[in-house]
Amino acid sequence: MSDLDLLTQSLARNVKHWRAVRGFTLDVLAARAGVSRGMLIQIEQSRTNPSLGTVVKIGDALGVSITTLLDYEQGPKVRVVPADQAVRLWHSEAGGYNLLLAGTEAPGPLEMWQWRLMPGEYSTSDPHPTGTVELLHVTAGELTLTVEGVEYRVPAGASASFEANAPHTYGNTGDVPMDMVMAVSVPPVR
Repeated sequence: MSDLDLLTQSLARNVKHWRAVRGFTLDVLAARAGVSRGMLIQIEQSRTNPSLGTVVKIGDALGVSITTLLDYEQGPKVRVVPADQAVRLWHSEAGGYNLLLAGTEAPGPLEMWQWRLMPGEYSTSDPHPTGTVELLHVTAGELTLTVEGVEYRVPAGASASFEANAPHTYGNTGDVPMDMVMAVSVPPVR
């Protein structure tokens, strides 16, 4: 089997899979992607090799990456993220930071973070899409979690979960660094 055949079959399988996960009919996906229903049928039946632009449009409409649509790995998928490849998205001069440790799409985006807040630091988050849930576990210090203006104290060893479609703030009102691990689950695109 050629590489092109393998990619065509992978694309067919993955478009069908993600269309089912999202609950999209062919007509809904065609309208969202700006691609004809006939093209989608040909793609799902491995009868065409669409342009990269078409694959991008379909991926955007499904809320998944091109890599996900073209993935031809078989069997259990394991992805190891080396420590030096964790992505730092926020840091402060005082030494606070967050790291995106790992992420996947299952069935919507699912991310795992490591956070450190130094004494007196706060990080505010805008509301996430409705249905987003955050789970966190404090490993050192104490987190002051504020959701819709209400403060919750989460000491080391304790965990919390909350619906994150409201304004929320992570804070450290203590005198030692606060460390936590957090998972964020975002609902799939509908």
